[in-house]
Order: sequence, then C-alpha cells, then structure tokens
Amino acid sequence: MKNYTITVNGVAYSVTVEETAAGTAPVAAAPAAAAPAPVAAPAPAAAQGSAGSIEVVAAVPGKVFKVTANVGDAVKAGDTVIILESMKMEIPVVAPEDGTVASINVGAGDAVESGDLLATLN
Repeated sequence: MKNYTITVNGVAYSVTVEETAAGTAPVAAAPAAAAPAPVAAPAPAAAQGSAGSIEVVAAVPGKVFKVTANVGDAVKAGDTVIILESMKMEIPVVAPEDGTVASINVGAGDAVESGDLLATLN
C-alpha cells in the first residue's frame, strides 16, 4: 500500500493505493478529504477617487443592485452604502464606522464575491 496526497481544484485529498499482482490495475481507496488549501482572492481594481483607509466589503456573493452613496458623502456607522442582490434578496452593505466616502469601487450590475472591496471611507 502506498499513500499519496493529490490536490484537485485547491482541495487536498489523501489517497491510499493498493499494489496488486502483475497485469491488473491498482484500485484506489475512497479519498479522505483534507483541509482545503487557502486560495488568495483576486485584488479588486480601484475605480473612482483615491482609496480611503476604512474598507467596505461584501459579506456575501451576489450582484450590485444599487449604489446608494456617492464619493464625498458623509456617512454614519450603519448607513447603507451599497445594496447587493443575492439569492433574490436585497442585502444592504453598511458603513462600518462614521466617515466620508472616499471611493466607490463597483457599479450597479457588477458581480461581486464575498470579501470583495466595494467602497472605502476616510
């Protein structure tokens, strides 16, 4: 028996292969899933204005339904900055703290993934 670690689409599997008599193909045991290897998210491109120090990120994957704030707007913690549509629901993305909108990095209709940078505040 030989043990191998095989990675498929970033997920590592531990596989045990049994050696058999000559002329027959080896049979692989059922793979046991190991912890998936972390995959780095692509860096989003900056859009309007200069970036601020406070990041507003997507909590869920989806599509940008509406951008409710503009660059230069003063926002309070909890104010809606962007509305995402995910699983046919409108999900508000709110300012994490008080500040001024420094950049809006997405537009209506853009597809976003969880953790993508949507806007920045100063």
